[in-house]
Amino acid sequence: MPKLKTTAAEVDSHAPFLHHGDCLDGIKKAVAARGPFDLIYVDPPYNAGGTRSKRETQGERITGTLAYKDAWGGLDGFLEMFRPRLEQMHAALSERGSLWIHLDYRTVHNVKVMADEVFGRTGFQGEIAWVPGNGGRKRSGLSVTHHTILIYSKSRKWLYNIDDPSLREPFAETSLKMHFNQIDDEGRRFRERSINHRTYRYYADEGRRMGSVWTDCPAMRANTPLNKETTGYPTQKPEALLERIVLASTVQGSAVLDPMCGSGTTLAVAQRLGRACAGVDESPVAIATTRARLGLK
Repeated sequence: MPKLKTTAAEVDSHAPFLHHGDCLDGIKKAVAARGPFDLIYVDPPYNAGGTRSKRETQGERITGTLAYKDAWGGLDGFLEMFRPRLEQMHAALSERGSLWIHLDYRTVHNVKVMADEVFGRTGFQGEIAWVPGNGGRKRSGLSVTHHTILIYSKSRKWLYNIDDPSLREPFAETSLKMHFNQIDDEGRRFRERSINHRTYRYYADEGRRMGSVWTDCPAMRANTPLNKETTGYPTQKPEALLERIVLASTVQGSAVLDPMCGSGTTLAVAQRLGRACAGVDESPVAIATTRARLGLK
């Protein structure tokens, strides 16, 4: 299939920008159209070997339209591919922007060392352990049941909405019973704690700030034909996960980039939340899936 050309309509600042091609070149075009970006989320291949296909019919697992390859001649080949693209992502970030790199155990440790070199060690802001909640368990040895999302920024003044409701979770039932035994004039339950001679009030209905382990965005939401968001594209991530990331690291007026956009989850969420967005992928199946999902002709 010939690579698609960017149309004049897609250059409209109110429409998602979508480029079919290698992100090594596509990121530059995305920056020219929508950048710089307050958020770049990238979910690259995992160096798992072989190829991945899009499921075309319900229940289909192996056969289907070829979506992308995931064989790089070993770890060194993968890292050689990823480094120049990582450097382009660094260049595409705004001064308050952050890069979220979604990987699994196969490459995450090596990519972290590489990202420390590209961003500087002070650019590392933390990591999220995302638990997809599906997949089999090994009959022997350790089963790795989480992915890791590395977070980097250009400066310490990176945009992170720490008090956004999407970054809150309910207090444990035991904590609610033991500590939240006061009620204010509006009928809200709360507790107060004194720290360094200052008193802080915590409301039960606000929940607590989430930690770095996320278990409440199951992959099954994106991978079962029973849900509307499922596209059949391999390794599709759930919208709930990307919604939290977008809300955590952007504001109205921010621009979002996914340079290996796959099924277009990042762009679909960014568009729904009113953020300008751009996506790049060299897979014609990914581009066709994303265009259909975004309602682009």
